[in-house]
Amino acid sequence: MSQKAERFPILAAPGAGLPKIERLVAHLMIRWRALCTSRDQAAAVFDAERLAILRLLDRHDSVAMAQPVLIKRIPGLEDSSRYWSLLMVVDHLRIVNRDIMKVIFSLGAGHLPEGEASIAAVKPSLQVTPAVISAFDQGCRDFAKTVASVTKLKTPLKFPHPWFGPMDAATWHVMGGIHMRIHHHQMKLIQAGLTGSI
Repeated sequence: MSQKAERFPILAAPGAGLPKIERLVAHLMIRWRALCTSRDQAAAVFDAERLAILRLLDRHDSVAMAQPVLIKRIPGLEDSSRYWSLLMVVDHLRIVNRDIMKVIFSLGAGHLPEGEASIAAVKPSLQVTPAVISAFDQGCRDFAKTVASVTKLKTPLKFPHPWFGPMDAATWHVMGGIHMRIHHHQMKLIQAGLTGSI
């Protein structure tokens, strides 16, 4: 059940991860989707989620968008992310989309990205403002342009996801849309908590 929380709840540490079975199922699902999804289909899913998220945000003022809401944990969402505001979710998506875009570009160019992917490093700011919405939208557009510029997404090089292991550029592309969809669901639960409909 979603609810407004008056003080910060005690949650697992950022990066604690998903339950083992859920992680395994997600790993297999992402691989299967990558095999069955074309570049154009993956791009369409990503853009559809971008538009849906922007429409959801249009329904709320800046005060409501900044209000954290404690929600139930949903598949693909770790415990530490259950007490976010709508703006925090958008900030997280902005950060993750930027990082996935860099991974895809690097793998497409034939070299591994520097460093390693970290779940804890992509958590949102607690002081995020509505300015993040336009940054998210522009970041999504940059993501689409960057992916379109990569000639081959089925790359021999792979870069590891912290939970799902090594993935080529095509799998990271599909992952981008899946990730957006999970957090769109999260935003719907936050919205329900804000309106008291749950």
